[in-house]
Amino acid sequence: MKNGLVIFVIIMLGGCAVSPPKNTDNACNMLAEKPGWYDAVHDAADSWDVSEGLILSFIRQESSFVADAKPPRTKILWVVPGPRASSAYGYPQAKDGTWGDYRRDTSSYLAERDNFRDAVDFVGWYVDRAHRIAGIPKSDAYRHYLAYHEGVGGFQRGTFKSKRWLVGVAKRVDQFAKTYDTQLSGCRDQLDSGSWWNPFS
Repeated sequence: MKNGLVIFVIIMLGGCAVSPPKNTDNACNMLAEKPGWYDAVHDAADSWDVSEGLILSFIRQESSFVADAKPPRTKILWVVPGPRASSAYGYPQAKDGTWGDYRRDTSSYLAERDNFRDAVDFVGWYVDRAHRIAGIPKSDAYRHYLAYHEGVGGFQRGTFKSKRWLVGVAKRVDQFAKTYDTQLSGCRDQLDSGSWWNPFS
């Protein structure tokens, strides 16, 4: 009986793991597939005066919507797994120190990086901070992603200028932000009412 209970608990815990959306190219299908995600990203966008598309495009780039994403481990002598490249974790790939700043600044001391609502709020908070410190317009997903990746100080110093690959990534993030916002403008009424039909559910 005890063994059966243990197996049942393990199965239930495994079932609680949040899998990524099936179609991350379409914001309407993605948010319809995941109950609570639309409300979470809408609330974050409203709280920080940031577009939903920008927030979603950052999460897409950072973790591909994988809740417990981590950087790959380094290799010792090209074979032995070593430490991870950084403490980045979760949907927003936020590092320990920056996540701590977010918790203190918002008094969200129980916030977790593998919680979607907390993660999207973090992105909104970070964009708001970069806007206040570096003066980046909140509509500029391209420059905000550069600041997100390099840190606001790094962005102000122009550390991204020697990283052509990063500039390319930031351009893709910017394009996805625009695409997501356009998609959401066409299905917002259905998402608000809960009537959006999702062919991937």
